[in-house]
Amino acid sequence: MRSLPEKGTINVYMKNDITTPSGHSQTERGLRELRSRIIAGHWPAGSRLREVPLAKVLGVSRTPLRAALLKLEQEGLVERSGAGYTVRGFSIEDAYVAIELRGIIEGTAARMAAERGTTVGELEPIKATITAIDTIFANDAVDGYAPLNDQFHKQLAELAENALIKREIERANQLPFAAPSSFSSNSDDFIRFKNSLVIGQHHHRALVQAIERGEGARAEALAREHAQLSRANIEVAYLERSENNIKVPQLALITTE
Repeated sequence: MRSLPEKGTINVYMKNDITTPSGHSQTERGLRELRSRIIAGHWPAGSRLREVPLAKVLGVSRTPLRAALLKLEQEGLVERSGAGYTVRGFSIEDAYVAIELRGIIEGTAARMAAERGTTVGELEPIKATITAIDTIFANDAVDGYAPLNDQFHKQLAELAENALIKREIERANQLPFAAPSSFSSNSDDFIRFKNSLVIGQHHHRALVQAIERGEGARAEALAREHAQLSRANIEVAYLERSENNIKVPQLALITTE
């Protein structure tokens, strides 16, 4: 059974994006580590990223570091400031729009999967993920939900069988506040959070059912509605940060403006 966190703390789930397989270039390694640190709130919004100390900390030379920073600029996590870069800040409205866009793209993926006639065999992996999440809830726990939820959304993107859709969903999920499993909750609000996961699981099941039945419009609508759960969770986290000064790593890039 899940043990509740101490009052005044927020548990968060993040993918470990630091480990890099051997053989990857310095640019790839620097990109992964730099992105991971920014997403984790290592530098707050507006922080200036200086090449020399960064290269030393990341263990890469300045040329691949510049390439990594350019890539992060394209992803929207940093922006140019004079001759260098600063960590980009986002408004809470930016976060809502990012979640809305993810819902639209995932809705398109769900509709395409339904309309192309996804086979029973192709649906077996995503159904297995739903069953695994059911097992977690049956044990009155939530530990382990986040990676399975991420797996579900990855499988949903793959069912569309469209490289552009898959790439755009991956791009949307790189923003720390827009990914499907971004937020958890504190002990005071654990029941509300657990209920949101149960509702999300109902959405998962209905989504797969709509795809299996070839109901494209219904699948798209369900995916877009499902994204609104992320918005509800970020609203709670933002309110807790504002009123109770609780540190939430995923909101490190959200300004108060």
